[in-house]
Amino acid sequence: MPLLVLLAVLPLAFLWASGEVGGRADQEALALAERSVRRAAVQCYALEGFYPTDVGYLEAHYGVTVDGAYWVDYQYVASNLMPDITVLPIS
Repeated sequence: MPLLVLLAVLPLAFLWASGEVGGRADQEALALAERSVRRAAVQCYALEGFYPTDVGYLEAHYGVTVDGAYWVDYQYVASNLMPDITVLPIS
């Protein structure tokens, strides 16, 4: 009887654990995408003396690519002020 219970509970435990790992991986990918956009904006400011007006400049000149699963909200303020950058999952 204990063996039957173990065989019934074990797959459920693996399913739960895989869901937890997947959720953490999604959160980390989102944070990584936001950090890459921020890092490129700061690098642009350090090298060129201004923050770009949009993400397209960072994509063209700094190699920033954001997965299609994310939406980048890039709010330009001024050439000498850090833009407000938010990356959100699309789904």
